[in-house]
Order: sequence, then C-alpha cells, then structure tokens
Amino acid sequence: MKEMIPYGKHFIDQDDIDAVVDVLINHPLTQGKEVSNFERSVAKFVGAKYAVAMSSWTAGLHMACIAAGVNETNKIITSPITFVASSNASFYCGSKPIFSDIDKSTVNLCPKHLEDTLNDNVNIKVIIPVHFSGVPCEMEKIKNIADKNNAMIIEDAAHALGARYSDGSMVGSCKYSDMTGFSFHPVKSIAAGEGGMITTNNKDIYRRLIRLRSHGINKSDDALLDNEAAHTENIRNPWYMEMQELGYNYRITDIQCALANSQLKKLPDFIKRRKELAKRYDKAFLNFEPIKPTQSQFRDQSSHHLYVIKVNFDSGQQISRATLMTELHKRNIATQVHYIPVTSHPYYKRLGFSSDDYPNALDYYKEALSIPLYYSLTNTDQDKVIRSLKELLA
Repeated sequence: MKEMIPYGKHFIDQDDIDAVVDVLINHPLTQGKEVSNFERSVAKFVGAKYAVAMSSWTAGLHMACIAAGVNETNKIITSPITFVASSNASFYCGSKPIFSDIDKSTVNLCPKHLEDTLNDNVNIKVIIPVHFSGVPCEMEKIKNIADKNNAMIIEDAAHALGARYSDGSMVGSCKYSDMTGFSFHPVKSIAAGEGGMITTNNKDIYRRLIRLRSHGINKSDDALLDNEAAHTENIRNPWYMEMQELGYNYRITDIQCALANSQLKKLPDFIKRRKELAKRYDKAFLNFEPIKPTQSQFRDQSSHHLYVIKVNFDSGQQISRATLMTELHKRNIATQVHYIPVTSHPYYKRLGFSSDDYPNALDYYKEALSIPLYYSLTNTDQDKVIRSLKELLA
C-alpha cells in the first residue's frame, strides 16, 4: 500500500530522540530544568524578555485572557478565520467574543474592519489578531488602533513561530503586543507532541502567567503574601509555598520541552524548506486558471505553516470541493480546509452568531483548500500533488 502524503507532518531526527531519551533516563520528567531551558531558548529566538511554556496554546489563550483582565464586564475581538480556541478563551473567562472580518488579500484581521468593529462596540478589553498560516497581521496598524481604544493585544501566533513582521523583527518579540502565543502541535513549526508558549516583555504579566500555570501557587520570595508563615526565626521555610489565586494545572512536561528545544535548533532549516516548496507551488499554479494561491506576496515574512489554494467551486467547476478532496485521497494525497468560520459552528450559531455578517471570511471559506506542505515533503511527492490537482481541475 502506498504511503499517504499528509497535508502536514512533523520531522524527527536522532538528535530529537536523544534529547527525549536523555530526559527519560537522567532527569525529572516534569517540573525540571528542561522547561526553563526551552523558555529561555524561545525568548532569545524571538527577542522577548520572558517566555512561559504550557500544556497547549489553548491553555495559553485562557491564561493570557485572564492575565489581560478579560471577564464578564468586557469583550475580545478576533478573526472568524481561525481555530475555535482563539475565541473560546473569552467564554472561559465569562466574556463573549466579537468577530471582525478578514482582509481578502491577507486572510488576516483587516485593520479597517477592526476600526469599524471597535466603533460599533464598547468595553473591548483585548484584540486577538491571528497570524493565519504563518503570515503576520498588519501589527503596526492594529497596535495604533488598539492604543486609541485602550485595548490590549494578544497575538495568536500558533502558526507563526519563525515569521517576521514587515519591518524584519520577529513575531513573538511583542513589539506590537502585550503577549504572543505559539503552538507546538506536531503539524506546527516545531513539535512537542502538544504544547504552547507565551512571550511577553511585561514582568507582572510574566509572574501572573507562572502562577496561573500551576494552580495559582507561588514560591517566589519577592511576591509572597504571608511572610510570617514563610519564615521561622528569619529562616526561609524550605517547604513553603502559597496559593494566591485560582489557577490551573497547565504545566508542560520536561519530555515535551526537551523535544521542542531540540526542534527549535532546526527551525530555520524547516522554514527555508517550506518556503522553497511554497514557491514551487506558486510557480506551478501561476498560469493555471482554476487555482489561485493565497498569501504568495508574503513568502519572505511567513513561517509557511500552511499552503492554501482557492478554487472557485461555484463558477462552473465540474467538481465539488468534497469530490476533489475524496479523489485526491484515492491518490494518497491528504488535504484539509482551514478553517470553517468560527461563527458557522453550531455552538456559535446557537448564541446568535452568523457568518453572513463576515462576507470576506465566508467567501474565503467557500474556496479554500490546504494542500500538503511540510519539511520532509519531497519534490517528487509535491509534483504528484501538482499533477493530480491539475488533472482533476482541468
């Protein structure tokens, strides 16, 4: 049986295996030094002062919203073209999300639509721009809008570790935001199995995130609330810790961080190869009318998590998207759709949301298809993908 060409796939080498085995044999499996080592590595890589690792970026979004003060008295704004976690975090905090339409050319949050959304709503606490597929949003414009409206910014960079803003600075540096979050799911830029990271330049936010990650418990001498209980005759009680607020068990293991830290060393090579593959697709589809690549103007900025094409299935195409995906699967080529607009999910529709309110997002969704893109994708397999698409859409 021929092996399936997936739409996305992690890459593991012997260095990764050795790093994990070393932890399994020689080090604590959790709450050891590998977590802080990985945090320092990511902070240095992106140019941020602080980094906090957690069990997933979904957990990170929850923590970030709490740290930003999201609650039942205020709201967040995000894009409808994202994974549901981006907006679900507001519900976890007792808030309700508001959506703002995308820019057709970037597939990211549109600054003009964002301004209109802010003008139409009150009590906006946080804006969550999503760097879709690894292409950074227009963050300078978004920051200016946020500042005018006294809103904080949490960048959802789940797709964008290694991406750069238009000025060349790294996503994650928090140059334009209060916090930035990454995902280490296996199909993302680097893999930890599961995992997430928040970067920030704000020490108070950093300390809050550390507490929230581990049950609201704090052990730091400079932030204890009950110094009398913490000391015996001026000696710091070695066992002492205190729960200062309601937190969660959102910790990540040393096993995962050892793997991710090893992967991080290869990230520049991962992105370089993904970019090469994306450009090969661009060239192959340049004069093929049925297929329109998305975001091709951002190849030098993107981390290239996804390669999304648009096919106008409503304009006389002899094949539907479902049939196309099925026929590709018969040829051992896996594809996916990123994403169903959040507002189209039954849970959100029951709450009164409608995708008709976001026409750009809905138009994008009707045409979008993610095709295989990953570091170990060979030119031969990519050529098979290109050939199959052209044959089926001719």
